Amino acid sequence: MNDDDLVELIGEALRTVIDPELGHNIVDLGLVYTIMVTDGLAHIVMTATTPGCPAVSFLKDGVANCASRVPGVRSVDVVITFDPPWTPLMIAADVKALLGFASLH
Repeated sequence: MNDDDLVELIGEALRTVIDPELGHNIVDLGLVYTIMVTDGLAHIVMTATTPGCPAVSFLKDGVANCASRVPGVRSVDVVITFDPPWTPLMIAADVKALLGFASLH
């Protein structure tokens, strides 16, 4: 399995990490900025809805645990950033509608 395959599999695995406040997966919420894999070493850059989000550790741990269970991943580094800051515009269109943000483009 190559690194691109692992990026895809990690992205799918991260759909099981649910933001406890918004009740949807972090991928569709736009909280995962990048997933990179080099020789089985995964580097994931993500954010939270606000800098003071009380779920940051929960989300970061969930991402690390899910990604590390993907076959072929040898280690996982998760970085939290607030640059750029998250906005509801980053939410997938179908989830925007469910959350009442359908008018945002």
